[in-house]
Amino acid sequence: MDVLGFALLIASGLVLGGVGRAGSSDSMPQPFTVQDALAGDWRETSSRERDSSRHPAETLEFFGLEPGMTLVEVSPGGGWYTKILAPFASRTGGQYFAAGFSPEDPREYAQKSRRRFQKRYVDQEAVYGPIEVTVLGDSEKGVAPAGTADLIVTFRNVHNWVPAGTAEENFQGFYRALRPGGILGVVDHRLPPSMEADADLSSGYIHQSTVVELAEQAGFVLEAESEINSNPADTADHPYGVWTLRPTSLSAPYGAAADPAFDRGAYDAIGESDRFTLRFRKPETS
Repeated sequence: MDVLGFALLIASGLVLGGVGRAGSSDSMPQPFTVQDALAGDWRETSSRERDSSRHPAETLEFFGLEPGMTLVEVSPGGGWYTKILAPFASRTGGQYFAAGFSPEDPREYAQKSRRRFQKRYVDQEAVYGPIEVTVLGDSEKGVAPAGTADLIVTFRNVHNWVPAGTAEENFQGFYRALRPGGILGVVDHRLPPSMEADADLSSGYIHQSTVVELAEQAGFVLEAESEINSNPADTADHPYGVWTLRPTSLSAPYGAAADPAFDRGAYDAIGESDRFTLRFRKPETS
């Protein structure tokens, strides 16, 4: 073979080899992202409609969510965030814990909540992956094994723990469960500093400073705060507390029949509540 032929042979081999490599790269599976979880067909329309008010992608990015993390969601309730966090954890090599009511809790609504969460999420492993259910307030086992969690999140729950007298214990439990350097993310309904809090926080609003104090007393450091979930239109002064606003939209006290004469216009125009979004970190050395 002459020199020119040999050169052409080498060149063609390089081109073909390059094509082969490109095809192989294109066929590689892409990593699963939060956006993929948000787009998942397991999220019903009613959940998607709240994305514009809850800003899940921005909130989780602010908290520092990453693939492969051990995640704990505290008091997941109806599972709005579970539909995002559990698939993300399972598809990125992470682990998802859901910390909620105790099986020994005598309250009917607590047991109903456990049964509903079991049926909707834990039993649907093909969609959500393996979910580890733990008990909030279990001082022995914790919300996750001690020192293992990368990220603990809780959404709109601290205002319930303060009047129940469990807030201090809960924050201490979060601290134990997190690894050194781990993150605690908290979102809740913000009571303006100029307004006095009810003793039982019956409005559903809580001072941001109260949450910061609880976290710092447990050993956390406030690393950052965000206005991702703020709503300046919310005055936090409504006849049925935060539940006057969307999505609950009360027109009468809890347990009472809806009042058809109640004018919802002004409250619906506000949208959802004004919320603070806080990121705390467990120090690397503690």
